[in-house]
Amino acid sequence: MASRASEQKRETAETQISLRLDVDGTGVYELDSGNAMFDHLLAQLSRHGMMDLTLKARGDTDVGWHHLVEDVGLVLGRAMRECVGEGAGIVRMASAYAPLDEALARTVVDFSGRGYSVLELRLGDSDLGGLPADLVRHFLESFAREGGFNLHLTVLAGANNHHKAEAGFKSLARAIRAALTIDERQDGRVPSTKGTISG
Repeated sequence: MASRASEQKRETAETQISLRLDVDGTGVYELDSGNAMFDHLLAQLSRHGMMDLTLKARGDTDVGWHHLVEDVGLVLGRAMRECVGEGAGIVRMASAYAPLDEALARTVVDFSGRGYSVLELRLGDSDLGGLPADLVRHFLESFAREGGFNLHLTVLAGANNHHKAEAGFKSLARAIRAALTIDERQDGRVPSTKGTISG
């Protein structure tokens, strides 16, 4: 099977990002965004999705975290799209639940080639290490759009914002892992009656 890995860079007046993603990894990560909570959430994607992820990101964080978090979402999405490629043989659609103490999240994904997201996160800003709750939503939105996959993520229960966000990323990781698994019964075919998941 061809390698499902991607290296991406983005350099603008606002951010400088380098990223490597291997969706057939072992969950090894090296993350340096400058925001410990953001790194913590990305670590959940890597570890629980069994994806190797290396990230170095810097930006104009003196004006806030918006540009950096958004651009990491864009770059990670482009890496994911390249890793999936034509999608030959993948399961394509999957769902996963993940709990963290009182919090429970559900994610459903479809690697259809059409980036779209429906997010019900129920997050407030407290206990997120200075990462604004709306940027969690915006990261996921950017990631799905650029990654070319349909994402439905719902936080079903929870009181603590850290727990709710982390449960959401864990459920996303497990759903991605399941959706990108190679189904031998597909015999290398693209899982679509159209014959393509290019959009």
